[in-house]
This record gives sequence, structure tokens and C-alpha cells, in this order.
Amino acid sequence: MKIKEGFILRKIAGEDIVVPIGNNIADFNGVIRLNESAAFLWRELQEEISKKDLVNKLKSEYDIGEELAVNDVEDFIKILEENNALEGV
Repeated sequence: MKIKEGFILRKIAGEDIVVPIGNNIADFNGVIRLNESAAFLWRELQEEISKKDLVNKLKSEYDIGEELAVNDVEDFIKILEENNALEGV
């Protein structure tokens, strides 16, 4: 899975914000605000990556347990799917 074309991450007033560009503007109303770990996952999703690899990278980056990492990744993937920002799921 990876982030679909047409969505970009920008730092605005100190916040990580996902905004649509191009044709996605008409289909997506608003922005997605990301916390630090979500922004980390977003950057990892710029290239094709599996859910398992995302979990492992999150665990390593933030020194957290398996259960918390799995829950965080699944929650983030759900948000991206709801906003049609993910491909290859």
C-alpha cells in the first residue's frame, strides 16, 4: 500500500497537514491533521510498504510495543481509506 497521487504533506504553522491537489480537491473537503507519529507513517507510505513493515518501523522509531503499534497503524490506515488517500490496500 502507499499514498495515492494527489495528496501532499505540508508543515503549516508548525502542524503537519495533508492537503489534496489536482483532481482530488473536488472529491476531498478539508485537510487531515497529523501528529508526529502519523506524519512519520505518512512519509513511510510515500513508497509501497506492507502493514507489517509499517508496524515494525513505528515500533523501532518510537520504542513502543507491538499492540500499540498495530493499533496506531490500523487507525491511521482507516483514516486514509476513509479519505480515499491510500492505494493498494
